[in-house]
Parts: sequence; structure tokens; C-alpha cells
Amino acid sequence: MTEVGEAITRAHHEEWARVVAGLARRFRDLDLAEDAAAEAFATAVERWATDGVPANPGAWLTLTATRRAIDRIRREGRRDELQREAQIRFAQHDREPPGAIDDDELRLIFTCCHPALSMEARVALTLRMVGGLTVPEIARAFLVQEATMGRRITRAKGKIRAAHIPYRVPSVADLPARLSGVLAVLFLVFNEGYLASGPGTDPLRADLTAEAIRLTRLLRALMPDDGEVAGLLALMLLTEARRDARVSPTGDLVTLPDQDRGTWDAAMIAEGHRLVRERLASGTVPGRYQILAAINAVHTSARDARDTDWRQVVALYDQLVRLDPSPVVALNRVVAAAEIDGPEAALASVDGLHDALAGYHLYHAVRADLLRRLGRTREARMASDRALDLVGNSAEADLLTRRRDALSSQLGPQCPSVPRTARWD
Repeated sequence: MTEVGEAITRAHHEEWARVVAGLARRFRDLDLAEDAAAEAFATAVERWATDGVPANPGAWLTLTATRRAIDRIRREGRRDELQREAQIRFAQHDREPPGAIDDDELRLIFTCCHPALSMEARVALTLRMVGGLTVPEIARAFLVQEATMGRRITRAKGKIRAAHIPYRVPSVADLPARLSGVLAVLFLVFNEGYLASGPGTDPLRADLTAEAIRLTRLLRALMPDDGEVAGLLALMLLTEARRDARVSPTGDLVTLPDQDRGTWDAAMIAEGHRLVRERLASGTVPGRYQILAAINAVHTSARDARDTDWRQVVALYDQLVRLDPSPVVALNRVVAAAEIDGPEAALASVDGLHDALAGYHLYHAVRADLLRRLGRTREARMASDRALDLVGNSAEADLLTRRRDALSSQLGPQCPSVPRTARWD
């Protein structure tokens, strides 16, 4: 990639949400904000190649996008209408009580997560507008067709416009109705940074994980007594603390048991553990994010993977299964239980999840590992090939390929390679 191409990619990662949120605040039109931001980035591709990358890319993109938005308003004859609306809204903004967090991106998240929208629409719209994810990336996250996701996002923006949903951080009384959607969005934005879903992309996107943590901290300042907000922040910190250990110097993904724990961020782990202890001491019934944070606290408390308290991990997953009886949670519980009960019992449990998870690459990867541990190498190879057919991230595919090739070496040259679907051309 050229120097300009790298600058454009970096600017998109770092500035997209700020540019869109600033335009949305000024013009109160999500379509206009998104389109103007996209036009600004398209202009940057042309201009930066000849003029050079500006000293402040964010300011350049914001100014260019603002000009594009104003040009569009003039072309469409909406200037007077939007000016009147902006005057009314800014007058209302001036009367807002002091102490509200003034953050454009947090305001945009709450706009996208209005309870008038379905939960799926809230999450998808925010991933697009704030996370800067493409429609294909969001479609993959939801396991739906790209056209379906595009229509869903378009309808959500239309509903916000038609219902005149305000662009603001809601009052304290309104927060609970919005919270579940906001937490889901922040979690998904973080997950996209933790392991990017698209093929051929960087496996880790520190810009997205950092932004998700920043916004979650702002949310905690708004709702300091909410357990799930604290739990989500703890979960993010305990996961982000391991980022530098998750990729080898050669760019390969490194799984938790093989990570150099000396490279983990001790300050993040300490803060995450403190938040988990505070929630345990509160005596309240934990929610999903608090339980996930507690599981990560157990993992990050062990000095060596062999010291992990797997019985405590399984007990926490038992709580999570009762709260969220999804097949993916059940699969994660089986992985932990295999460390106690052994691979044979775990394989029987995994096979019981086939109908629900046959299209999920990690289901087949888990089966392959259990079959390998049982010495059923040929079956493990077949499960590995199926996982490779389904995986969507190139770094994860490389990891699965290394494991598959290790199985092939055990089988010897007489075992032909099972063809897999080409996914990277």
C-alpha cells in the first residue's frame, strides 16, 4: 500500500466517527452526514496524492465534509428549512442542564440506539455511523445478506428522520430504555477491533478497541452505579490488556494458552480486576457483561495457563448459560469443561450443538481440537477443513491452516488434501 493509501486508511480508522458525529450535530441529518463524510474521503484520495497528506487530516476531512454538506443542501433547496431547524435545536441545546457530557460520538450512539428502532437496527446503524464499518462487514457480523443489511440501515435512518428523534444524550430517566442497545453496540465495536471480521484486513484494530473503551468510560460517568456498564468496561480492559501478546512478531495470532503473560498490560488488568471485585461486593445479581468480565478476571489472574481455575470458569459459564442460553455460550462452556472432564465428554456435548452451529467456523475448530486430543486425526483434519471453509478473518485462517497442516504431517503423504473453498481472491 502506498504512503497516501496508508494515510487514508489510518484517517478512516481514526477520524470517521468524529467527522460523521460532528456533521450530524450540525445538520441533524444522518444521510447527509454519512454521504458528506464519504465524499470527503473520496476527495482525499485524489487530493492527497498530488498535494500531500495534510498536517491535520481530521481537520481537513471535517472542513471538506462540511463544505460538501452545505453544497448538497444548496443543490436540494433545503437551506432555509435546515437553517430554521438548526436555530431551534441550538436554542434548545443552550437550555440543557449543565453537567451533561458533551461528546458528539456519544450523542450519535444514543441517537442511533433510540428505543423506537429494533435492537438489530440500533446495533447495525451505530456500527455503520460510529464504528465506520462497511455494510458488508456488518452483514457478516449479523450473518445476513449485504443487501438485507443495507436496507435495514436505510430504514433505520429514515425512521430517525421521520420521527424527529433528537440528537442528544438523553435525560437520566431515559437512559435505561436505551442502555441495552448502547452496550451491545459498544461491545460489537470492541469485538471488531479485537478481531476484525473482514478478509485481508489487520487482525487487530487498536483504534476501534480504544474508541469503544473511551465511550464506555463516558457511559460509566453518566451511569456510575450501573453494574452492566461497569462489567462491560472491565471486560474490555481485561481483553485489551492482552492485545500486544495476541500477535507474534511475524504477524501470527497467538492463542491465550501460548501468550507471553509478561507482556500483558498490568495497569489495565488491575483496573479490570478492581471493577470485577466492586461488582461482586455489591451483592447484586450479575448480568451478562459482569459474568464475562469475571471469566476474564479468572483467566488473567493465572500466572500460567496451567494454573487457570477451570472449575470457577465453568461455574461462571453455568451462570451465563442460565442468563443467555445461546449455542455460542454453550460452546464456550464446553471448551472450559473439557479441561476438567476431558475431550471425550466434551466432544459429545459439542456434537449436540451441530444443528445450531454448523455454519460457525469456531464450532468446527473446537471439534477438530477435541478430535485431535482423542487421537482421531483424520476426523480432526476434516473438521479443520470445514472450519477453514467458514472462517472470515485472514489471520484466523492462517492459525487454522497451521493447525490443519500439523494434522496432515501426522497422517503422512498418503492423505490427500481436502479441497477448500477459495475465500481470499
